[in-house]
Amino acid sequence: MSVIVELSLPSSTFQHGQILATEGGTTITLDTMVPLGDRSVPFFRVHGSVRESFEASVREHPTVSRIQTINTHGDETLYALDWEHTDDAFLSLVERLDGHVLEATGDASQWNFQLRFPTHDSLSMFQEHCHEADLQLDIRRIYNPTTPEAGPWYGLTTPQRKTLGAAVERGYYSLPRQASTQELAETFDVSDQAITERLRRAIEMLVTNTLLLTADDDDD
Repeated sequence: MSVIVELSLPSSTFQHGQILATEGGTTITLDTMVPLGDRSVPFFRVHGSVRESFEASVREHPTVSRIQTINTHGDETLYALDWEHTDDAFLSLVERLDGHVLEATGDASQWNFQLRFPTHDSLSMFQEHCHEADLQLDIRRIYNPTTPEAGPWYGLTTPQRKTLGAAVERGYYSLPRQASTQELAETFDVSDQAITERLRRAIEMLVTNTLLLTADDDDD
């Protein structure tokens, strides 16, 4: 059975945090990470008005091949980052042990992660290797999505839960559709693309923590 861990670590202790170091008051949210050969291409959002200095510092990092602006909405910018992450002990461990990044938010000092591992054994191995690599993890919470400790929201974050609930209540999934992603975006003061991605991730999380787990239990 899969297990979810919520943890934090200093930005300076892993390569991705060093690359995306920001000025005070700026927050970065990792949207998704797409494998591409021996590289991982993260899509992330920067919330704040430090774009020029931030982009310049990222480009200067020796492991970065390219940083690309995908979309801008107000003071929020969506980027894609092409980089070599072989020296990033933290994310390399997550990948090697078949873990997945569900949520990640960081700033100049700290990153908070929500990770899913396929088994408790793989999570234990991850913690052991992190300790050996002297990575300063602060484990906040460990739980199985189907246990009572997971709470009633099946792993959904508060923004995901509120957005998905509003989408259903306002008829976004009705036929004919009674609400648009643009209207939902205005409600939550984010971009249209952010709403689309939030709904996609919320549905993925619900299916993963309900239907897929139930299917595994039936197979057993």
